[in-house]
Amino acid sequence: MNDSTTRALRLGTRRSKLAMAQSGQIAEAVRELTGRPVELVEITTYGDTSREHLAQIGGSGVFVSALRDALLAGDIDFAVHSLKDLPTTQPESLALAAIPVREDPRDALIARDGLTFEQLTADEDRVARIGTGSPRRMAQLNAWARSLGRRVETVPIRGNIDTRIGFVEKGELDAVVLAAAGLTRIGRIDEATQLLSPDVVLPAPGQGALAIECAAVNVDLVAQLAELDDPDTRAAVTAERSLLAALEAGCSAPVGALADLSPSSRLRSSRGGPKAGEQAVTELHLRGVVGTTDGGTLVHLSTTGHVPASPDDVSAPLKLGRELAAEMLAKGAAGLMGERAL
Repeated sequence: MNDSTTRALRLGTRRSKLAMAQSGQIAEAVRELTGRPVELVEITTYGDTSREHLAQIGGSGVFVSALRDALLAGDIDFAVHSLKDLPTTQPESLALAAIPVREDPRDALIARDGLTFEQLTADEDRVARIGTGSPRRMAQLNAWARSLGRRVETVPIRGNIDTRIGFVEKGELDAVVLAAAGLTRIGRIDEATQLLSPDVVLPAPGQGALAIECAAVNVDLVAQLAELDDPDTRAAVTAERSLLAALEAGCSAPVGALADLSPSSRLRSSRGGPKAGEQAVTELHLRGVVGTTDGGTLVHLSTTGHVPASPDDVSAPLKLGRELAAEMLAKGAAGLMGERAL
């Protein structure tokens, strides 16, 4: 038997608890799919070692470049990323082989005493201190507080999930905001005191989704990994990332986006079309927001477009994202993002 089809596949992953958890889940799926063992190869990225806030170091690519270098050097066979960390331009040398079914894309609040955001802001004698490293979250949390006739203090923080929750447990902050998907993947979603509705806080483009990437020349592995792809998720995140790219904004910019497929009966079970009794997804609803971090100004728009029947055709989601970005830029979005860079 050919050694190339029986040797262990090397999966590159960041070292954090969250990265290891989500990579472990993908490793198990790949084992079942290919019948081959999968070993995790831990790689440290610049984003892991830098102590600067993500807004300062640019955000885009800082968690993925070392993994991509390892792919191109042949040190690993494939890598698993949080999709929201990927730059919007895909190198021709690398294939985005699969985007599996998305976890909950919403943000989650973990607050002292089990409080919700509305309860945190209800105390007129105390300004709630909420920790987040995301300008996107800062903009929308501050705007939400303003809409309630209140204000909050958004505090820049870094660190892994344990560190961030620890700020609340030690009483240093009243609350932190984290991705619900990350909390779910490490088994701590029950600690969330509130899941934030996208009606008030839109997530980062691609939030909750994973990306499985490998060298484009490894066509056999690309084809195998493609079996893990979810067409609905790919269509949604393609629209969101197209919006981000057209705004010429990096993943640390104060940009939120979320695409919803309708009707509600989705086609996650099959790339070949709907099962008996299922209704094909025909529309994609895309919402986007850009704002100043103080929440004083937000550009919040939405649009709806059609999704093609073929899961391999992403032209419609790409077009939808570009069109909404153009509308947002016409409404003044460019001036709200500070320095714009891919």
